[in-house]
Amino acid sequence: MTVRLLVMDVDGTLTDGRIIIGPDGEALKTFNCKDGYGISHLLPAAGITPMIITGRDSRILEHRAAELHIDELYQGVQDKLPLLHRLTAERGLTPDEVAYIGDDLNDLEAMRFAGVTACPADAVQGIMDIVTYVCRRDGGRGAVREFIEYLIRLNEHR
Repeated sequence: MTVRLLVMDVDGTLTDGRIIIGPDGEALKTFNCKDGYGISHLLPAAGITPMIITGRDSRILEHRAAELHIDELYQGVQDKLPLLHRLTAERGLTPDEVAYIGDDLNDLEAMRFAGVTACPADAVQGIMDIVTYVCRRDGGRGAVREFIEYLIRLNEHR
C-alpha cells in the first residue's frame, strides 16, 4: 500500500523539544526550515497529506501549521490513538497508508497503529524500539524531512 497520510508529533519531533518561556510567560519554539520545505512542497507532490497531533496547545504552532498549509492540526490531544482511529476511518485509510513520526511515550500507542513509523535520533528508547525507521537527525534538526524523503522512496518502490 502507498502511504497517504503523515502524522507528526511536535515537541521533540518538529522542534528540538525545548520550550523557551519569555518574561511575559509566552512560550517560544524553533522549527527547522528543511522540515518545513519537506512538509509544504515534497509531501503534496508525493500525494501525502500532512497532519499534526500534539498533546500541547500552542498559538505558535497554529501560525507554523498555517504557514506550511497543514489543514489537519489537532492540539491538546492526550490520548492520540482514538483520534487517529477516527480520522483514518473517516478517510477510508488502512494503517498501511498511515505514517507516523514521534519521539516520546505519549506517541507509542498511535505509532503501533500506523503502518510506517519513525523517530528522531534523540527519541526515547521505548520509541526507538518499535519504529520502522530511526532517523539520523535529531528532532527539530531535520528528522521530519529525512522521514519524508524515506516515505517518498518507499512509495516509489511499492
